[in-house]
Amino acid sequence: MRCVIYRQGSGEAREVDCGQAADAGRAVLENLRDLAGEEFGWVRLDAPSERDMDRLTAGLGLHPLAVEDAVQAHQRPKWERYGQLLAVALKTLWYLPAEVEVETGEMMVFLGPRFVVTVRHGGADPAAEAARRLAADPTTLRFGPAAVLHAVLDVVVDAYGEAAGKVRGELTGLERCVFSSSRDDVTEEIYSLKREVLEFRDAVQPLVPVVRELFDGPHARWPEEFLPYLRDVADHLHRTDTEVRSLDELLNSVLDAQLARVGTWQNDDMRRISAWAAILAVPTMVAGVYGMNFQHMPELGWAYGYPLTVGGMALLSGLLYRAFRRSGWL
Repeated sequence: MRCVIYRQGSGEAREVDCGQAADAGRAVLENLRDLAGEEFGWVRLDAPSERDMDRLTAGLGLHPLAVEDAVQAHQRPKWERYGQLLAVALKTLWYLPAEVEVETGEMMVFLGPRFVVTVRHGGADPAAEAARRLAADPTTLRFGPAAVLHAVLDVVVDAYGEAAGKVRGELTGLERCVFSSSRDDVTEEIYSLKREVLEFRDAVQPLVPVVRELFDGPHARWPEEFLPYLRDVADHLHRTDTEVRSLDELLNSVLDAQLARVGTWQNDDMRRISAWAAILAVPTMVAGVYGMNFQHMPELGWAYGYPLTVGGMALLSGLLYRAFRRSGWL
């Protein structure tokens, strides 16, 4: 548990000494109760237990249902308002190039009049980058706790865009394999990437209406000068959502192209097999006729009957081979 006290006017920040883990909740609540006029606190929790959340629930007035969502961490992106408290759930996302996987986590943001509580689950920590951006541009802290919400959303949406760019690079590599002259079967890789894109889409698409309603809905309560910052996040999110949709559609096309190429390879193989079978059928037929061992058969007494027959078989096989080569079967 970490807690930072910010001053809206000057942008100054001081970190609260939470002491031992058992006393962290009490130390945080004491500092939040002693806030000055232009101060607000940001409490950061990483995968807290119910006991950790219970210490803050009563002191900050967090709704039990929202606390339950934060602890369980299996929520779709959404926002809920409980009186003066705003609870926002969103998915964090990062890309692992080595495993070609999209990993997701969850972030819960509780926004009160003079405090912000963020609860993180998963490997990515948007709160750390959000804190760095607030320190680099403290002027946004004049908006109070809303500045923290904007910073967290901005970091999460930027991570979406970065992951979409990496997935696009993987897809481009698969496209080159599909349309190359080699016969590499990348069907499994395409399907695996499509599954990751579906997980990506499940994180991004539900957040689009949430951000729209949160910033421009009838229950929005933001200062007029703060709206451009929020619209910027919404624009970046919309752009990423469009990119993810296009990736999903393009993967369908690439998968169809790969399956069509596999069918073409199979047809080519069948034509080659059929051509060689036809070529071998000629000497097989001739040898079969002369292998019936009848006593009275033409040319059996010729001195040059054997080489003539073998030469005829070779000539007919060569003519068939040439015909199949010219037609593209071999």
